[in-house]
Amino acid sequence: MSISIQTNIASLNAQYYIGQNQKFQSNAIQQLSSGYKINSSADDPAGLAVANEYAGQITQLTAGVQNSADGVTTLQIADGGLNNISQILGRLQTLAAESASGTFQGSRATVNNEYQGLLSELNRQAANIGLNTGGVNNTNLSVYTGGGATQGDSQISVDLSGANNAVDATALGIGTTSVAGGGTGIGGNSVNLNNTATTFLTGTSQSFTFHENSGSGNQDLTITVAGGGGGLSGTQVLSSLNNQLQAYGITASIGSTGSLQFGGSTAFTVSTVAAGTGPISTTGSAANSSNYSIDALAPAVTGSAETFTVQNSGGTYNISLDATTGATQASALTAINNALAGSGIFAVKDTAGTGLTLQSSGAFSITETALAGAGTGAFAGLGGQSVTAASPGASSTGNALAALAALTTAIGNLGLVQGKVGAGENKLQYATNLAQSQITNYSAAEAGIRDADVAAAAANLTKAQVLQQTSLAALSQANSAPQAVLSLLKNLG
Repeated sequence: MSISIQTNIASLNAQYYIGQNQKFQSNAIQQLSSGYKINSSADDPAGLAVANEYAGQITQLTAGVQNSADGVTTLQIADGGLNNISQILGRLQTLAAESASGTFQGSRATVNNEYQGLLSELNRQAANIGLNTGGVNNTNLSVYTGGGATQGDSQISVDLSGANNAVDATALGIGTTSVAGGGTGIGGNSVNLNNTATTFLTGTSQSFTFHENSGSGNQDLTITVAGGGGGLSGTQVLSSLNNQLQAYGITASIGSTGSLQFGGSTAFTVSTVAAGTGPISTTGSAANSSNYSIDALAPAVTGSAETFTVQNSGGTYNISLDATTGATQASALTAINNALAGSGIFAVKDTAGTGLTLQSSGAFSITETALAGAGTGAFAGLGGQSVTAASPGASSTGNALAALAALTTAIGNLGLVQGKVGAGENKLQYATNLAQSQITNYSAAEAGIRDADVAAAAANLTKAQVLQQTSLAALSQANSAPQAVLSLLKNLG
């Protein structure tokens, strides 16, 4: 190897390695300072791309955990409200059961006031938790939790949409229920007896004509309510009517719209003429619709007898109206009631007072077997006659019994909604658990790629520092090497 003073190869090599060792030391210091072994794209392009994917998943999942927590909170609020609504339904059942008893001696109107108030409170609470019809939570609640390969896999759905998942009174099927005592009102009447600001029958009176048969024979009753100089309140009107009607098994009450109605198991018809500020605003009449009934003509048999058969669960009753027993309304009433004695079926005058009506609290049927040979019979055609079914709401307990049936269904429907809400809470909790597990595992995977190995970085720093020092020492030696040439030139000259 030749000796040269123009090009110091050893020095150049030492300078190169000083630069490399400086870079090695800087990289070790950067890793220890940042905590990352990838501090720029140049450090590990492929690894950085994978780590960034993991970081994106972690960001989504972290937001998803918060979304799930918010969803659970929303469902827990709804769940608490549903439990409260369940208690309201229990109280409604209690009130309905009280009113449904035929031996109940209290005021059904008072019971119904509480019942209707609770229905309003149920609606208010359903709206507050967003599960009224069309409410904010009466929909398909979708919670984005992240972590899935597709958008669908990244979402939890809790379907509370539609009327079946609403819990207001209408959706539960109890919005129009009542536990007030039922009865028969006179069509067209618009007087509201619940209006405490109104005084009725001031200086006048109103009369009601009843045709009734409670088992002691037919009676025609005239019941008069007089207001006197000061008039009467709605409650006083009822009191006056009931004091006069109690002996006949007929009860006056206030219906759900505030109008006057009459009820009871007695067979009766009623008519009245409007009287100014009376409790009935129109002239009209009605028959006890809580009974099964059929209207008949006014008999006036003059030829051969009319015959028909009446049948109920108690037996079969054959009735014949001839020129004597069917000659007049009065004789026909007597003949029919005598034949039906013990059957629970009674004949009374119709609402007009000219014809007949047969009534019973139980179902019955009538078959005309022979028409009157001459004159007018009770029925104009042969064969089965059309009997009008009883109206459940017209009996004293009918409304309450109907309410009980509706409430039983409502409680079942509420339970279904509670089940969906509870299942939704569990689904979101499971989703949260999975997301937290994924966050941990993705974080570990990202750390394996990006995080610096502190022990290795510290060792590298020490190594780099030693190499840097040795490189500098070597450079010093390399730089002094050309001076050896001078010893070759000392003796020249």
